Amino acid sequence: MTTYTNPVVKGFYPDPSVCFANGKYYLVCSSFQYFPGVPLFESEDLVNWKQIGHVLTRKNQVMLEKINSSGGVFAPTIRYNDGRFYMVTTNDTTHQNFYVWTDDIYGEWSDPIYVDQGGIDPSLYFEDGHTYFMSNGADDEGKGGVIQCEINIETGERLSPRRCLWQGSGGRYLESPHMYKINGCYYLMAAEGGTEYGHMITYARSESVWGPFEGYAKNPVLTNRNKAPNIIQGIGHGDLICDEMGNWHILCLGFRQIGIWQPFHHLGREVFLTPVQFHEDGWFTAGTDGTTADFYENKYGTEQCEKKLYTFENTDWNIEWCFMRHPDMDNYEFGSDYAVLHGTDITLDEVDSPTFIGLRQRDFVAEISCDIDVTDGEGGLTMYMTEKEHYEVAVRKCGNGFEAVLKLNIGGIRHIQTAVPLSSGRAKLLIHASNYAYGFGVEADGAYTELGCGFTKYLSSEVAEGFTGVLMGLYAVNGTSKFTGFSCEYK
Repeated sequence: MTTYTNPVVKGFYPDPSVCFANGKYYLVCSSFQYFPGVPLFESEDLVNWKQIGHVLTRKNQVMLEKINSSGGVFAPTIRYNDGRFYMVTTNDTTHQNFYVWTDDIYGEWSDPIYVDQGGIDPSLYFEDGHTYFMSNGADDEGKGGVIQCEINIETGERLSPRRCLWQGSGGRYLESPHMYKINGCYYLMAAEGGTEYGHMITYARSESVWGPFEGYAKNPVLTNRNKAPNIIQGIGHGDLICDEMGNWHILCLGFRQIGIWQPFHHLGREVFLTPVQFHEDGWFTAGTDGTTADFYENKYGTEQCEKKLYTFENTDWNIEWCFMRHPDMDNYEFGSDYAVLHGTDITLDEVDSPTFIGLRQRDFVAEISCDIDVTDGEGGLTMYMTEKEHYEVAVRKCGNGFEAVLKLNIGGIRHIQTAVPLSSGRAKLLIHASNYAYGFGVEADGAYTELGCGFTKYLSSEVAEGFTGVLMGLYAVNGTSKFTGFSCEYK
């Protein structure tokens, strides 16, 4: 039996949504303050996912100026109807729901079309020429729950009143509604409990797209909230998909805490794949006794392939890498094996767009290194969670010389842990990542110097709050830095 291991997409790729079109599966995830927005993946087997781009690639598609960490783009949904792809999402900072579309999944997406309905986590359902738009929020009478209206898909105009379909099973933070029609019955799946340790997936069904909806008697249908001790927690916010062989699955978010008895997670919310079983009475169950496990049978029988080494040469600046909010591209020069960053006076501590480009950290244990040549100012590698929580190993100009520094920023406390003099601005920066700590060092002037460490738990969601995960980034401030020889190897 061929198996796959969860998560199937590692690192900060939360709130997955999936659709099937033209023999392949397509997946989108939240991106919050990072740009380009909404990472887009493709797969042939639901297990091996390749990022093929982003949905929001132009500044006019999404407002990201000076938004706080974990603001911006929330919980996208991707759907395919009549030869066209749609992605609908929320900009939580501007409190606007909008969608974009494309006829070419590998090309550009349209300008945004806005919908006059509040709440977050919007979704679309298409049937017989009608388009239904749903989100969490309140209906026209002020009743809270999963709210739905019919819209004109060409313009976003609302064609019906907003109606409350379902108020969930009693958990807090009812969100992530998705509608499906299966065997003549309408299924409404949602998330409850909040996207932390109490997260869960619940559902209801109806004979009409407008309800009334009857909740599944054994809700939640999927949760790891009571599965302890266990590394996989926070299972929820899922999307239901049927594969080409007729097998059903839920793609959902979850996270891996750093240890069995260490309830902290810093990699962000990741993508998990869980099998679903429909029963004769029309209700379905999911996972292993309603929980998501480490591994399952791969129905396609394909081998799960995992990329372990990331370099400048084997990554694409436009696909795997991302910027902080809207970048000023005049500050960046990219080649196949190098990056030159022209730093401004905007630092990583600010709610702005510093000269920064990052990769999501995808696993706990890794060896990260990069050569740097600092002309002036400061440049280095950062393990970045929020404006208030990030660690840097860097080289900076000081007086007539240079120095290597380790900077630890926790809760807004900005601390220089170590500073050692260098004969020039050239050095190799090194980071050893483990479940519990990052160790930092520098090679320069023919010698290696250990600079110290920073604990991963202080970059976790439990400490830093918010909905993102750690990015390893290149950055520059008040001067020019050239980066070469980047390597991140997961063990």
